[in-house]
Amino acid sequence: MAEITESAVRSILETVIDPLTGKNVIALGMVSGVATRGGHVAVTLEVDPARGPALEPLRQACEQAVRAMAGVLSATAVMTAERAAAAAKPAAQSHGHAHSHGPAAKTTGGSGRIDVPGVKHIIAVASGKGGVGKSTTAVNLALGLVANGVSTGLLDADIYGPSMPRMLGVKEKPESADGKMLKPIERYGLRTMSIGYIVAEDTPMIWRGPMVSSALEQMLRDVQWGELDVLVVDMPPGTGDAQLTLAQRVALSGAVIVSTPQDIALIDARKGLSMFRKVAVPVLGIVENMSYFLCPKCGERSEIFGHGGAREEAGKLGVPFLGEIPLHLDIRTTSDSGHPIVVAQPGSAHSQAYKNIAGRVWKQLSAPQRGGRPPPKIVMR
Repeated sequence: MAEITESAVRSILETVIDPLTGKNVIALGMVSGVATRGGHVAVTLEVDPARGPALEPLRQACEQAVRAMAGVLSATAVMTAERAAAAAKPAAQSHGHAHSHGPAAKTTGGSGRIDVPGVKHIIAVASGKGGVGKSTTAVNLALGLVANGVSTGLLDADIYGPSMPRMLGVKEKPESADGKMLKPIERYGLRTMSIGYIVAEDTPMIWRGPMVSSALEQMLRDVQWGELDVLVVDMPPGTGDAQLTLAQRVALSGAVIVSTPQDIALIDARKGLSMFRKVAVPVLGIVENMSYFLCPKCGERSEIFGHGGAREEAGKLGVPFLGEIPLHLDIRTTSDSGHPIVVAQPGSAHSQAYKNIAGRVWKQLSAPQRGGRPPPKIVMR
């Protein structure tokens, strides 16, 4: 099957006419992004925020036009809008950016809740900064939950730097039976989804914050996750638009913070923890990654980043300390090979450490009277 090209998609979109102006969406400059991979097409429309809700039929027309192309397996069109600061309205009418991807779409930043039917608990694995091994922790935590008998899914929410295709050895593309809902790709007992499954590994995602938020909403809503005890979300590093979209609009049951032991990393971890607290997301605990270095040849232990900083910070902040993971060659090589250590070396001490952390997380989630929290109400004054 021939690859669908961006130019071919844009040519088809020239047939979609905006009824208000009488011009096509390409001529109007509405099409700000086109991504294609293996018959799956994603189109981003940048629109006037004042017209956002009224343009839903136009969005659907774009989606239908692309879906009708030969070789297209699925097509998704999302709308994004940036509101000028001077035009922003106070109170509930102005909560950021307008998005839409279907009849159930809500305005990003407003009170619209992102529901994921069949999923009992959604947890975020987050860090205040990059480079602390958050994705490795998220993957092995999810696999640790599976090893503990918990039905688990994994969403790679890092749009700019998706890790799951490499870490899980996924080369195939997600399928869609109806052209609307994607089937998650299963690996090692996990149901998984990542933007990296759709967009080529070397393709940069040059997207603004609203586009990222809209893509995340669709990966939650438009994936057939099925019945799951836990959906683990590997968050992007930091505390930007993507993190706030998920923290404010998803009924998160809790968050796991990943940090290394040194002070500079703990400062950023503290910021991430503070963000979740401000939007009323329970913090399930802190994991100290790269807690110490174990020489693979002699077994000597060296605390090259210090040690115990995350445990001490957890005590200060009054949150559980979930465990420590060493800096070890096997953890890195198994992740790079697409066979994370929990499945590659299930009997190893490192694998057991992840399983223990997963057990502590599940114990909190499955405690009586615990469930997904409602999204917070953000009031502008």
